[in-house]
Parts: sequence; C-alpha cells; structure tokens
Amino acid sequence: MPSPQLTPPLLQSHLAGLNPLRGKVRDVYDFGDRLLIVATDRISAFDWILPNGIPDKGRVLTQISRFWFDKLQVPHHLLSMNPVDVPLPAGTDVSLLEGRSMVVRKTNVFPIECVMRGFLSGSGWKEYRSHQTVCGLALPPGLRESDRLAEPIFTPATKAETGHDENISFERMSAIIGLEQAEHLRMFSRQVYTAAAEFAVTRGIIIADTKFEFGAVDDQVILIDEVLTPDSSRFWPADQYQAGGPQPSFDKQFVRDWLETTSWDKNSPPPALPDEVIQRTREKYIDAYERLTGTPFAWK
Repeated sequence: MPSPQLTPPLLQSHLAGLNPLRGKVRDVYDFGDRLLIVATDRISAFDWILPNGIPDKGRVLTQISRFWFDKLQVPHHLLSMNPVDVPLPAGTDVSLLEGRSMVVRKTNVFPIECVMRGFLSGSGWKEYRSHQTVCGLALPPGLRESDRLAEPIFTPATKAETGHDENISFERMSAIIGLEQAEHLRMFSRQVYTAAAEFAVTRGIIIADTKFEFGAVDDQVILIDEVLTPDSSRFWPADQYQAGGPQPSFDKQFVRDWLETTSWDKNSPPPALPDEVIQRTREKYIDAYERLTGTPFAWK
C-alpha cells in the first residue's frame, strides 16, 4: 500500500521549534555545519504546488540520489541517510523522516544551475525552432525534436527563488562567479553527466538532460542537492526512443499533461489530482528507481 503523503503541516509539527527553508518539494533544516534535507511528497507544476502529493515520491527521489552519490566517483555533500545524525527536537517522529532525508555538509552554494543537455527537447527545442540555437549556442540545421546532439552542451541558468530559472550565457556565468570557477563547474558537470548517461542507458534509461548544483567547502568544489532524479532530469525509456517528436518519460510530465486537459488557467490555485493520475505518476517514479538500481522499491 502507498504510504501517506508527507504534508508540510505534518512535517513541521514533528520538528517543532525549527524553521526550515521550505522549497516547492523539499524542506531544509540548518544544524550549523550540517543540513537536513527532507524530500516531501509534494509535487509542483507550472510554478504551483499541487494540492495533493504523490505517495512515496520523496523517498524514491532521495534513494535515487543516494544511488548516484554512491556510484559516482566525485566529491559530494552526502554524509548520512539517517536523520538522527542531527540533533532533532525531542518528540520527533523519526519514522516520517526515514528514507526521505539526507544529512549533508553545508557549503557555500554557487548561485548557478548547471544544465547539461544531450538531446534536443523542452525549452531547448522551442528555442531551436525559432533561432537554431539553444541558450544562445548555435546548432546544426535540420535537427528534429528529441534528436541526440553531436555532443552534450552546457547551458547554465541563474537560480530563482520563485518562478522559472533564467538561462544565461557562459560569459554571464563567468561574470557572476569568476572564469576559473565557471570553467571548473562546466568540466565537472560534463564529467558527471557523461558518466551517468553512459550507465543509465545500460539500464534502459536515456538521460536527455539534467541540472546540477555545486557548492564549495574548504576550497573544494563538491556536488550537492538532489542529483540525477526524474525531478532534476529528463528521463526517457530507451526502448521507446524515436526522434522526431516528444518522448514518453519517467518524470512529472504525466501530471503536466493531465493539467493541460483541464480548464485551469495556471494563474489561480490548481485543481486536485485524481487518484488515477496520482497512482500512475507514483508508478513512473518507482519504475525509474527500479530500472536504475536493479532492485525493487519497497518501504515499510
């Protein structure tokens, strides 16, 4: 049976006295030199948090991140998957946090989303149709939607607290954080994306694009945040891939597609998701986990 969704009020009541930095889907608690990142079951679309969540979504995404942190041979921020490794308030129901929590090193975060694109899709495809560029980078003529690019491209963006991130040029990124760091993050992003994409395709998943975040601690640049999940990446089933149009995916595109069939104007509170959409979306997230890891997803 799916576990109950972890709603923001429920989580807050069990971490009494602590004020998290609350994102659309995750809550971050500061414990000095460590952070507790809790992935809730909230789901967002079109810059709105939807009124009901996807059971176990937070656990699936957290366990996928854990898989990649364990597999990738790069410095990262993960210290522990056990929430009791930070001083939780007395009376905290730890069972609500298990499986969906990461204890991580606190870093000086670079204010840049480091996006790697290996295929022509999403906003990149829209820009290409108009200008034959992606984030200002010229591409060959005649490409189709979902075509694989000759080589992955790095397209940074600024991180927005609300609304959409803004695509920027590499030159603009360099002006924000310095040329040396910009070049390092570009190299780091390319290294991680290439290794992950090569592995994922052996498990039947194409990572069409993804975004990374990095931070610095003790003068070392490390990989932070969630990594290579269906929320931070565009995952496609390799056995169904066919360039020339949109692809089936493992992410919340299923939810977006359903919302597009409703009368919602995207400027007012969104409608609740029907049970069948919730269940199908949950299945997609779990399918991605099981394909990548080769193990069944199960939670007590």
